[in-house]
Amino acid sequence: MTQQSLAVVLKGYPRLSETFIAQELLGLERAGLRLHLYSLRAPTDPTRHPIHDEIQAPVTYLPEYLHKAPWRVLAAWWRQRRRPGYRQAFAAFLRDLKRDRTRNRVRRFGQGLVLADSLEADCGRLYAHFLHTPASATRYAALVTGLPWCCSAHAKDIWTTPEWEKREKLAELDWLVTCTAFGHEHLAALAPVPERVGLVRHGLDLSRFPKWQRDVGEADGAAGGRVRLLSVGRAVAKKGYDDVLDALAALPQDLDWQLTHIGGGSESERLKARAQELGLEGRIIWRGAQPQSAVLEAYRNADLFLLASKVADDGDRDGLPNVLMEAQSQALACLATELPGIEELITDGETGALVPPAAPAALSTALEALIRDPAERFRLGQAGQQRLRRDFDAGPCLEGLLRRFARTPAEV
Repeated sequence: MTQQSLAVVLKGYPRLSETFIAQELLGLERAGLRLHLYSLRAPTDPTRHPIHDEIQAPVTYLPEYLHKAPWRVLAAWWRQRRRPGYRQAFAAFLRDLKRDRTRNRVRRFGQGLVLADSLEADCGRLYAHFLHTPASATRYAALVTGLPWCCSAHAKDIWTTPEWEKREKLAELDWLVTCTAFGHEHLAALAPVPERVGLVRHGLDLSRFPKWQRDVGEADGAAGGRVRLLSVGRAVAKKGYDDVLDALAALPQDLDWQLTHIGGGSESERLKARAQELGLEGRIIWRGAQPQSAVLEAYRNADLFLLASKVADDGDRDGLPNVLMEAQSQALACLATELPGIEELITDGETGALVPPAAPAALSTALEALIRDPAERFRLGQAGQQRLRRDFDAGPCLEGLLRRFARTPAEV
């Protein structure tokens, strides 16, 4: 009997900032699942990670804007309106539209129709990454086709989706997994069947981030002892780069350091201008988005990793940023902020250093202390690496997802 295909619905593919999704997709393929990827957006990053070339699944791009593909949308509607589930899907869409009167809601219904129209004949299930827009399109397609659907929720999608919408999706899907205990507790409380929500961490593929032996080093920020700081993350509000710049500007002028930032993002130019205003432009290297090989080299060349995540004004926040796990895999000491997901990885003073979010003064104080203390950086880096390798290996983490797809490791 031929195995049914799994339709995986993504917001965008491939994306440099979503290595955890690429890692999962490759793991599912290697476990024997046959995938077909459906992306709501075409790729916009200037490059891609090597892992994307290893994934064999075909990719279908849904129309990002309905008015740019009117005939494709109309043809999908014409065919799908005759299916038994269409009326139920359209009724659900109208209920949603009354509470969310936006073009975005109309777009998701149109994308859902094109998704339903594009599915392989032997598709057995739909699986959405992110509980907001990808799950909306997936839900409409599932209602039209009568296929079961499931979801993986992460961070922004959990905290910026209205509660009524989360409740209704959780009532209709088969199961949902999320990657932090904090997110799991929140979603389980909204689900009519709490057991429908599971905690499945992404973990890190340690074969791509092999163990790195780090020397204690002597760099302490004194003359001739420049400390190399590194931050990897998109230049968006929730990453707290405004706070990073303010914290750096408050450091003693005679302290010798240099920060390298890797990542794209909508606020890049504004942050560069702000750094110049603060007199920091000569001490920060802005490298933009980089492939994984370049990021790995940057971890190994750095002395301290810095990430000042916080809750943005719109509620957006990080879950457990993959970059913290990547940095710890290379025994790089991490200074981050006290957000629930991050605290599941880093214990302050044991496996890293934590300060309150949106607190530049506290960040600057902790930063100065770690810049001046190479022995403490080494201790935290070693402890973080040990904890990561023990508890956050992607292999065991993937098993929880495979069981939900009814394929245990023994069946692979």
